[in-house]
Amino acid sequence: MGRLTGQSAVYQGMNVAGAAGFIVNGWWHGALPSASLNVIWMLIGAVALWRIRKRGSSTSAM
Repeated sequence: MGRLTGQSAVYQGMNVAGAAGFIVNGWWHGALPSASLNVIWMLIGAVALWRIRKRGSSTSAM
């Protein structure tokens, strides 16, 4: 719908939260390969969030 971009903190925050939900669901149902994949996906989202926040703090310091 074009309301959020992949470069926004909100988008990446929802990405991390969704992956965390899938980790819990996969673990609960014994789907460990799926849970493991979502751990990796959550880490990718967390790194993206870290980079967005790092970029935001460096531009606001100027």
